[in-house]
Amino acid sequence: MLVSQILKTKPDDKVVTTKPGLLISEAAQMLSEKRIGTLVISTDGKTPDGILSERDIVRELGRQGAGCLQQTVESIMTTKLVTCSRNDRSDAILQQMTTGRFRHMPVLEDGELVGVISIGDVVKAQLQELSMEKQALEGMIMGR
Repeated sequence: MLVSQILKTKPDDKVVTTKPGLLISEAAQMLSEKRIGTLVISTDGKTPDGILSERDIVRELGRQGAGCLQQTVESIMTTKLVTCSRNDRSDAILQQMTTGRFRHMPVLEDGELVGVISIGDVVKAQLQELSMEKQALEGMIMGR
């Protein structure tokens, strides 16, 4: 399955971005209110400068304590982004996420942000693909 197919199945394909300068406490509030696991940090709302996940925030809370909540997102965001395109295959994306131990990947087209997929999105797609293959094989065996 292609990333483009995964993006079509998402109920809301809008990417939540925020500008640099946002406090980590405000980012945590955004994540909570929107019930999402990551924010893309972008100066222009189109090109990702970094990504900040709930895991990043928890890691810094463990290291620094609550004082880190008054720092800006740039201080802990990931800037070496691993991205994909709409034409990438879900099995390759799953492998990258598993190997890199991250759960969210920005989707870029011509350098601009067009979506974000999570490891849950990719696993769901893989399960759907396996189910379709199983049904096709059962149909062939049963002569349907």
